[in-house]
Formats: sequence, structure tokens, C-alpha cells
Amino acid sequence: MKARRARAAALGAAWLLGATGALAQVPGLTLESLPRPSAPPPEAGPVVPSQVLRWREEALRYEYGSDGMPRDPVKAAQLYCRAARYGDAESQYNLAWMLTNARGIERDDAQAAHLFAAAAEQGMAQAQNMLASMGTPLGAPPPCLRPPESDPLPLAAAAPPPRPLGKPAAGPLAPGMAGAGPITQRWNALPTPPNAPPQITRFVSLVAPEYQLAPQLVLAVMATESNFDPLAVSPKNAQGLMQLIPDTAARFQVRKLSDPTQNIRGGMAYLRWLLAYFEGDVALALAAYNAGEKAVDRYRGVPPYAETRMYVRRILAALGGQRWHPFDPKVTAPSEMLSLLRGSQAAR
Repeated sequence: MKARRARAAALGAAWLLGATGALAQVPGLTLESLPRPSAPPPEAGPVVPSQVLRWREEALRYEYGSDGMPRDPVKAAQLYCRAARYGDAESQYNLAWMLTNARGIERDDAQAAHLFAAAAEQGMAQAQNMLASMGTPLGAPPPCLRPPESDPLPLAAAAPPPRPLGKPAAGPLAPGMAGAGPITQRWNALPTPPNAPPQITRFVSLVAPEYQLAPQLVLAVMATESNFDPLAVSPKNAQGLMQLIPDTAARFQVRKLSDPTQNIRGGMAYLRWLLAYFEGDVALALAAYNAGEKAVDRYRGVPPYAETRMYVRRILAALGGQRWHPFDPKVTAPSEMLSLLRGSQAAR
């Protein structure tokens, strides 16, 4: 990564010192009016990090006119925008730099601040410095930070509407999930992670219904968060089997993070709350578990962080693509963002 940043810096220096003229601004070119490149064909499969890297490197060549490429601010901004949607912090930073310096695209400090913020939230020091000088972003995030249209992760138009939980009923359905019909049956049919310790599987199977959760969802989150290691601690001080940070632990009355029973119950309580908050949308609940519900609200979907996008995709794959989970509307009021998200989907 350092080598790529050094190359980008060298290209920038070459442009400043050796260019024959400034990068011409395209009149009226904004992020909202930016022509979008064609989406990858569905048969190409999910977008992988190497593809995102290629988009960024191609954008660099168009921005600076290197490696035989002509300077083309429109194509550069298009490709940065696409990579930014998939969580590439350097593309977010580079596009913000084009906006703050009117490099072929109209200056827009408000949208640049959002892009710098997304890169800063992923740990990019240069973006953190820029954001400190620009202040807190205002207004809605730009289109280049919204969920990719070619990636259905945060969208739910094709999924059945989620249902609140009904009264418990006898039979094979988990007691806390009765009343959700075919959705519940699909959850019950899912296998448990092959590396899940039997004692943890038994505990989750017994306790998850108390929290109105499918045990398979809890185990899939636990497998991704800690790989079933009760002593796991992340660089951000997330701890235990469910990788709770101290603030979340306190919020859900977990007094001893190192206690596996308390840790699992705290994670379940948070998952139940998130499913109610996002009305059963599993992708949004998972994204919030990883990045926080405020980030999901702010970006109106899965946040543009590479780690979060891969986290959600990995767990959804383990769950066989299950997108909806029954929820209890009495747990909390739904996110106000949901009406905005559904309105934007209906307008497409």
C-alpha cells in the first residue's frame, strides 16, 4: 500500500512540476451528474478487492495522464467513484482531492468532506488530517458513497417483506421465532458452522430463542467475529466470542466481557435490537454490528468501508443468502433511514 501511495504522490508531483497545463475542468461536471460506467455483468460474480484495485489504478492513470493514458477527468472520477462505493479508502481520498481542487470536476467541499470522512473512518491518516481542517460533513452523502447499484447487498426489493414475530406455536420452529412462516423454516434448515464447538452450539441453540434469534445467525456472527475464541481481543478492544466493545457491553448490561455466557447474551441482545431497528434486514443489521448503527443510518445502507462490506458478504454467504429475519417491533422503534432507503429504491 505504501508503494502505491508513493507512486500516486510521484504522479502528482510530476503533474505539478512537469505538466504542460492545468487539468481542464469539465463545465457543470458534478458527482450527481457524473456519467456512470456500465455495471459489471451479473455472470461476473461478486466484485473482489483485486477488481477494485484495478479500478483505482486505472483512475490514477486517467487523472494524471500516465502509462500512455490521456488525461480524462471524467473517466478518472467515474472509476474513483465506483471503487469508492466498494469501500476503497484511497479512491475516496483521491476523489475528494479532485473535488477540493476542482481537478476536472466542479469544486464541492461539502461532498468532499463526506469522502474524506469515509476514508478517515477506515484509518487513512491523510484523510483524517483533511477532515480535521474541513469539519464535520453536512447533508446527505454523495452518490459515490451510496451502496453500489451492481451489488444487491443493501437492497431488498426482491425479498419478501419482513414480518414481526407472532405468538409461539408448537412444532419444529424455535419458540421465539414462531409466526414468521416460510422465513423461519428457511432459517431452521441452515447448518451450523462446522468448526463451532459443541458446547457453544448447544448453549446458543438453547438461549437464542429467548432473544427471538435463529441460532444459525448467532453462530455465523460468532464464527466471523472471534472464530469461537472466548479470549479474542481486537485492535479496537472488541472482546470475547461476540467481540463486544465496552460501550456496547455496558449498553446491554454485560458486566464481565470475559465471561462467555455474558458475552454471548450481550451479543444476542444487540442483534435482537438491530433486527428490530432495521425491521428484519439482515444485511443492515450485520453492517451495524460491525460498524455501528449510526454509520448505517448516515450512509443509508451498508457503509462504504471495505472491511464492513466484506464482513456482511462473508456472513450472508455462510447463511445461504438469507436476507430477512423475523423481528420484534416492541424492542425499539425502526430507523428513520429505512423510509429514505425504500423511497430511493422505489424511484429507480
